[in-house]
Parts: sequence; C-alpha cells; structure tokens
Amino acid sequence: MTTALGASLCPGCGPARQIAASVAEKIAATARFSVPSIHCAACIARIERGLQACDGIQKARVNLSLKRVNVEAEPWVDDAQIVAFLADLGFPAYPLDAEVLGADTDPIGRNLLMRLAVAGFAMMNVMLLSVAVWSGATDSTRDLFHLISATIAVPVVGFSAQPFFASAWQALRHQRLNMDVPISLAILLAVGMSLFETLQGGAHAYFDAALSLTFFLLIGKFLDHKTRGAARSAAKELSALEVHSATVIRGGQAMVKPVSTLSVGDEVLVPSGARVPVDGQLLSQSGQMDRSFLTGETAQIDLQSGAVVQAGEVNLGAPITLRATAVGQDTTLRRVAAMVELAETGRNTYTSLAARAAQIYAPAVHLLALLAFLGWYFATNDLRLSLNIAVAVLIITCPCALGLAVPAVSTGAIGKLFSAGFLVRHATALERLSEVNFAVFDKTGTLTHPGFDAAATDLSATELSVLLGLAQASDHPVSKAICTSLADSQTAAPLTDIQEVAGCGVSAHFGPQAVRLGRADWLEAGFTGTGLQIGDAPPRQIVMTETLRNGAAAAVKALQNAEIPVQIVTGDGQVAADRIARLLGVTDVKAAVSATGKLAHLDQLKAAGHRVLMIGDGLNDTAALAGAHGSMAPSSALDASRNAADIVILRQDLSDIPLALAVAKAAVHLSKQNFAIAAGYNLIAIPVALAGFATPLLAALAMSASSLTVLLNAMRIRWVK
Repeated sequence: MTTALGASLCPGCGPARQIAASVAEKIAATARFSVPSIHCAACIARIERGLQACDGIQKARVNLSLKRVNVEAEPWVDDAQIVAFLADLGFPAYPLDAEVLGADTDPIGRNLLMRLAVAGFAMMNVMLLSVAVWSGATDSTRDLFHLISATIAVPVVGFSAQPFFASAWQALRHQRLNMDVPISLAILLAVGMSLFETLQGGAHAYFDAALSLTFFLLIGKFLDHKTRGAARSAAKELSALEVHSATVIRGGQAMVKPVSTLSVGDEVLVPSGARVPVDGQLLSQSGQMDRSFLTGETAQIDLQSGAVVQAGEVNLGAPITLRATAVGQDTTLRRVAAMVELAETGRNTYTSLAARAAQIYAPAVHLLALLAFLGWYFATNDLRLSLNIAVAVLIITCPCALGLAVPAVSTGAIGKLFSAGFLVRHATALERLSEVNFAVFDKTGTLTHPGFDAAATDLSATELSVLLGLAQASDHPVSKAICTSLADSQTAAPLTDIQEVAGCGVSAHFGPQAVRLGRADWLEAGFTGTGLQIGDAPPRQIVMTETLRNGAAAAVKALQNAEIPVQIVTGDGQVAADRIARLLGVTDVKAAVSATGKLAHLDQLKAAGHRVLMIGDGLNDTAALAGAHGSMAPSSALDASRNAADIVILRQDLSDIPLALAVAKAAVHLSKQNFAIAAGYNLIAIPVALAGFATPLLAALAMSASSLTVLLNAMRIRWVK
C-alpha cells in the first residue's frame, strides 16, 4: 500500500525513476572496442569527433595507452554499427566484453595502490610531528609527539606492509629466504625500536623511517606490477573477445544457449557481424570471415564448406552455420590467451640467476647487519646506536633492485612483441633469440604461399570436384591454395570417411571409390610433389605454383644486413627451391630434406658453432623447431609446429622478424644493465651504512631510489626499433 501510494503521489518519485532509468539505459548502452591502429592525438580527435557526429552515438572516449574506445550509444545502435562507423573512419575495431575486462579493474593493483595511499598519508603526518621534534621539542612534548606518531604508524605499518609480511612468512614457512624477509625484518625492527624508545622516554624514534620504507617499497612493488601487466592485459583483451552466448540449432529449432553449455558436435548459427563462439567446421556453402584478432591482417578471408573456423573470428557475410569441433578451454582463442599468460609468467635463465642471487644475498644481508650490530656495540657499548646502524644496513642492502632486474625487462619485452604481432611461448625464448647468429627458413608455407591454377590443368570436372572436397578437409598450405583456386568454379564432391594422415595427405571415399590427395611418395606415384588418386586409377599430378609471402624479402635482407647468414632448407625439389632463393637473394639452399634430415642438419650447424634460428610451419619442421637454439612459426602453421616454436608470428607479414631479434637483444642488454645498477648501488651504499652515516630514513630513500631506477631502466624496452 505504501509503495503504491508513494509511487502515485510522491512528486519526486516519478522524475527520479525516469532519471534512474535513463542512467541505467546509458550504462547498459556503453560498449568497448579494441582499436589497434590508434597511435597519436590526431587519431583520438578523428575518432571522437567522427563517432559523435554519427546518428545514435552520444559520447566516445579514446584510451590511447590501451588502444581502446568507450562508446555510449542509443539502445538501437548495436556493436556491428559502431564497428562499421569506425571502419568508415579508417580504424578497424573489435568489440570487447566489458564483464571480462572487469571495467578496467585490477584487484592486485588496486590493493597495492590503496596500501600505498594509506602509507603515504600516514608518512606525511608523522613527518610533520617529527619536524616539531627536530625543531627542539623536549620532554613531555617530545614524548607526546612520539606517542601520537606511534598511534599512527603501528596500525598503518601493520596494514600497508602486509604484502611484504605475507611473502616473508611464506618463505620462512618453507625454510627459505627471499627478498621480503630482510624488508620485513627492517620494517619491524624500525617500528619495534621506535616503540621501545617512545615507551622509555627516549629522544629518538624512527616511525617516519618505517613508514617511508613501506611507502617507497610499495611504489616499487606497484610499478613492478604495472610493468608486468603488459602481457596480462593482452591475454585479458583476447579473453574479452570471447562470446558468452550462442544460437544452437537442435531438432531444427534455433535456441540461445550459454557458450559454456555447448558441446563438440553442436550445430551453431553465427549471424552476420557476430563473433564466432567456438572452433568449428563450416557447414554453410561459403563464408566471409575477419580473423584479424589472430593474424593482424584486416583482409576478408573467403571460406568454403568444410573449412575450419576459429573462435573469435567475425562473420562478415551472410549468416553461417558450423559444427563445433572445440569448445571452452580448447578453442583457438582460449589457447592463444593461455599462451600469452604462460609467456608472462615464464622465467628465463637470467631470471633464475637473479632469483638465485637474491636467495644468496638475503642471508648475507642478515649476517652483515648482525656483524654491524655486534661491531658497533663492542666498540661503543651503545645498544641504541648499534641497533640504528644494524637497521640502516638491513634497509639499505635490501635486494629489491636485484630481484626486479630481469622480470621488469622480460615482461615489458613480451608485451611489446605481442603488440608487434609476436606471441612469446617459451620462458627462455628472449635469451636464446638474443644469441642467434644463423637463420634457417623452411620454404613452402613459410617464405611462400602455394598457389594452384585450375585452368592450367587437364583434370576433369569430377576430378576437380573430388580435389576440392579433399582439400577442404585439411589446413595444409597446399590444400588452402587449392580451395582458394577452386572455390568459385567448382562444387565440392560429397565425401565420406574423411581422414587426414599427418605429413602425408587426406583420404576419403567418393561413393564406393577410395580417393586420396597428398604427397607423391605416399601415393606411390612416379612423380614428385602433390598428387590426386581416385579409385584404382593412376595418381594425377597436381602442379602447384608459389608466390612470396609478404615481408619475406625484407626479413631476409634485414637479417643479412645484420650479418646473420640465411639458409633455405626445404623438403621441396631443387628447381623450386632455387627459384625462390633467387627471388630472395639467398645463395645457400638445401632441397629435398626430410624431417629427420632437417634436424640432423641443424645438429651439424650447432656442431660448427652456429646458434640457429629456425623458422618453419610444417609437420616436417616440428623436430627442427624444437631442436633449434631459437624458433618461430607462422600462425598458419600446424598445431604441432606452433607448439614446438618459441614464438608464433601472428601476422602474415614476415618483415618484423628482425624487430623480434632486436627486442630480445635489448632485453638481455637491459637485464645486464640492471644487474650492474644493483651491484653498483650496493658497493656505494653498504660502506656508508656500516660507517654509521645512514639513518634508517635515508636508507629507506636510497634503497627505494635504486629499485625505481631499475624499473625505469627496464621501461626503455618500449622504445626499441
């Protein structure tokens, strides 16, 4: 009754409800888009002005650092329209899931920032009280200020320093030492000694030092967290591309279901402009997809029935149906995101060296502080002075800079490479890539795109139809080239019992006849290359042509200019290999090399003192990719090849391969610089502290300055070209 009367009589309720509804509607209509091509202030102005001029767009805001656009629009404006608006402005865009992005929340970073703010606020207040003491306050006034400082400092240290205390406790529980053990000990000793002095009416207390130490350490920890966030945010961007609901066709009826409930084999309908929710096989006759989220290429991909479709791709054409072949954690999109996260958490050997150094360094710091205390106590018989110097030594020799030396650099490098189209998959990839001095390329599918000219063959219409049907069942570059050539002129033959034999080809049944497409030696043909066999008829040769992959010539030339010899090692024939080598300016070519032959050849190069970078995409390259000093595989490579490679090249252009090597070398160089900074700081700081010239406050400032210096030096990785 009250609610009804209130709703009808209260003059403020109606307008209030309208305002609330309006606000809710605007919040619901806020959409986010990843726009990778944003790079300057002019881009920001063009996007914001251009979108706000579009019908239905209320507000647009660009985040340059995240390359993201937030758009507030009328409810009738959907994501596809906004993507079209941005495309008209010259900026390809991809919708992001606001729930996955968590409204830009970062729980760990927010927690650290909150503790940092509390410590900073308390530090400033305690320093004001300390100024009064330093200015000459004595006796009861001094004791009062010390008590007030203790009241502020003790609970704040207990709250703000928890990240260090928790880490130190975990280490001690497992009977080991880490860098947070001396940090925690220094903070607790500074507070404990100051509290003892205060309760005893002493003249000196160092609550300001304890708070300053906590404050500056938290700054370093927060910056380290943000530096490490580059690869994590990349993984989160990929996860945000996932679709959370899908239209499933069951019993002839279309129904919307959560993607989490889908199973392999489900028939999924993908509307025009929508993102594909699962990996699957195309059931529709044709489709046009945008897979730039994975490859970085904005060109439309034309597919035919039976082609493989990946989660995250955008349907650019008419509505399509597909049969799910991978769902949940098994989709390509989820695997790529997982690989980014794996790369972010990986630790290369330089990181392990830093961790071992910190493990040795921590007990050395404790021993040094103990010796300083004993030495000064026996020399002066002054307990307070000895404790002060011991605490200063403990603080000033904190191994923070040492522990941050490599992780800050490697995570920044991984983030930079991901933005450039390289997915770092292995923990030691950067270190090994920085050392390569010899490059080996596979040819087909790596340096070249295979092609097929149907008009130049004498195959019958039936043979071409069977050829297309078999080719559609494989992701091999040759199969893809055949599909591209025949898609507009042929209809795929209805095949059954389709099976792909890894490294050989595809087999199936065309009515009662067995049909096969693959390597000539698998077909036992009297020619080399690729062949087609229908029934008991002799195999027919499928003549393939090749064109250079974008950026291949530029990559080879840049490597040669960097005095890295380039060699082509391929399973193809000598004539075809020599033709591509001439186009690229490569004189060292080895043809007709098997998978085991490639690995044996790499072993020979290693024995000759070469540290080899292997770049390949086929099943016959897998062993060589795994055995090379460093390795890369295109995103179009087979799963086995991508899994064996250190780095996956997400874009179809190879011209940035030298950039990846430059970033790897810069990462190792900056890591070594950071070690030198940490060592140089300690060589200067330790004698000063042992001599008694550093108070706990000055020690806290000096130690934090060294950590910040290391982090700032690590950020230089962003400017590598």
